Amino acid sequence: MNKSLVSIITPMYKGAAFVGETIESVLAQDYENWEMIIVDDCSPDDGAGIAVVESYASKDGRIKLIASKENRGSSGARNIALQTASGDYIAFLDSDDLWSPTFLSSQLQFIKDKEAAIVFSSYRRIDENTKEEILSPFIVPEKVNYKSLLKTCPIFPSTAIYDAKKCGKYFFNEQLGSMRDDYVYWLAMLKSIDYAYGNKEILVDYRIRKDSVTASKKKVIKPQWNVLRKVEKLSFVKSLYYLSCWAVISYFKYRK
Repeated sequence: MNKSLVSIITPMYKGAAFVGETIESVLAQDYENWEMIIVDDCSPDDGAGIAVVESYASKDGRIKLIASKENRGSSGARNIALQTASGDYIAFLDSDDLWSPTFLSSQLQFIKDKEAAIVFSSYRRIDENTKEEILSPFIVPEKVNYKSLLKTCPIFPSTAIYDAKKCGKYFFNEQLGSMRDDYVYWLAMLKSIDYAYGNKEILVDYRIRKDSVTASKKKVIKPQWNVLRKVEKLSFVKSLYYLSCWAVISYFKYRK
């Protein structure tokens, strides 16, 4: 297990303010065999984010920077990183989120114990600037499958790791841009994998940013419907049922 390489996939867009802390949380891992592939998605910040990443990459060869020449959204940036990833395991970490020092070691042990293909963990939800908890921690279920994922998606990308040898390497649907692309990603994987397993240990700090496209659930209703109807091709009745489940669960998920 200690020899397994983990490829960490990090898309970045206007990430100068937070990406340094994100990288620091990776450098603090007690599991050291990783590569962190950061793709700047053509950020309109005069290279500020790139400069921060370069300052770390120049000191540690495990950190790799790719500057995209075009803006492709988070799905496109992740695909660029995935194309160069060579790890036995694939992990995702957004450029403003933080891992606990034991994230990789805990998740790799968990995936081994469960003999799983995909695992994900519980996480804190913090203010983007103060890092104070603004909602109670989200504690994940023990496991999910394709049908339960249609009701709600408890897999937050920055908490997830999958075994690339068991799953193969999956790529994101770039036609969805940065809206529900990660949700469709997990749905696609769980069509061929029985379960993804949830580690109830809180291992990630998720910054809830005011400018996040998913900050307002009202903005996500139509994309969620489109996933059910157009991507998953469910009937109108089934789509309405699963959308209703998603709405109710989301209300309680983000209730203070």
